[in-house]
Amino acid sequence: MIKELAERSPKPINRYPGYSPRFWHGMRTLQWWRLLANNGFRVAPSRLHIAIGVSIFSPFNDLLATLQALLFGKKIAEAKVTQDPIFILGHWRSGTTLLHELMVVDPRFASPSTYQCFAASHFLVSEWAFVRFGNFLIPKKRPMDEMEAGWMLPQEDEFALMNLGAPTPYLRIAFPHSPPPAVEFLDMKAIDPVALQSWRDKLSWFIRALTVRHPHKRLIMKSPPHTGRIDELLRLYPKAKFVHLSRDPRKLFYSTVRLWNSLDEVQGLRLHAPTEELHEYVWNCFTRMYEAFEAKRDLIPAGQLIEMRYEDLVADPIQSIQEIYQQLELGDFDAVKKLLNQRLVNHSSYLPNSHAIDAETEEKILKRWHGYAEKYGYLKPTSSVAK
Repeated sequence: MIKELAERSPKPINRYPGYSPRFWHGMRTLQWWRLLANNGFRVAPSRLHIAIGVSIFSPFNDLLATLQALLFGKKIAEAKVTQDPIFILGHWRSGTTLLHELMVVDPRFASPSTYQCFAASHFLVSEWAFVRFGNFLIPKKRPMDEMEAGWMLPQEDEFALMNLGAPTPYLRIAFPHSPPPAVEFLDMKAIDPVALQSWRDKLSWFIRALTVRHPHKRLIMKSPPHTGRIDELLRLYPKAKFVHLSRDPRKLFYSTVRLWNSLDEVQGLRLHAPTEELHEYVWNCFTRMYEAFEAKRDLIPAGQLIEMRYEDLVADPIQSIQEIYQQLELGDFDAVKKLLNQRLVNHSSYLPNSHAIDAETEEKILKRWHGYAEKYGYLKPTSSVAK
């Protein structure tokens, strides 16, 4: 039985030290100044230290990226992805991080780490030094929940795309008060062809760079925005496998609001967006992603998709992952069962967040996300607390 951690404040659960790097510290100079310019350089006075730090650090990213291009550019360009990746799909806070961390215990698989996504343009030449001497820079826990944090833990490749200069909704975190950027990349509709090709090129480049770092291993990629990108992912990787997680939308809503509040607090260059504005952003992102997912799911060839509820995953993770292996034909499961049990010990003390929910908000959630709640079996009334 998983314990619950009650929460009331939008502040991060865990402290994020001022000396710890922000996402933007991994950007190259052009991407960084473009981000500032697109938002009118409206950095809050209390966040000037972050902006100054990134401005100082970004030329070092340029230098290291140039070094990597000289040493590994040809190897990355010629890298062959012999096994199309496995993509974990699902809305934010639907358990995708948990599944990601459990699946990569299999030594036949690899995934992008936090450092590789942070320093996406130069991790092949810089990872050894930063991970060895800079481990103290990363706190032990993520700011928004009780999940472990660390340079070498699996991470969302969306952050890598962002730091490589690809269009992504994650740029919103820097300036929460600005109009949300790149929301069209949640459903891949009405996108400028040049921007779309840039996105494709950067994703495929990053996966080739990961292939150089992890030769002969199948990559497991996890990023919630990929949920609405099935057509594009299949265009690049026709034999890709997909695992889709669903979760009670009453839990998703408040947990996602906390996620963005925590990230805005820790990573933002301005202060929080107004509550109603943030809520509307959560509503709209969900709708865009899942309208696209439902419209595109039939594009996935038979045997390349498995769907699972978060509740089933946490109730019996061993059985759930065994089902994934069987349905997607990922190889011998018995070989990794012992490793998986060992990894689960580290999650035994994990405390999921708990959120108070009133009847009016519950009704609104089930109305606005009715199709999702009905399809995945979440219309049954819940208690006064969505756990």
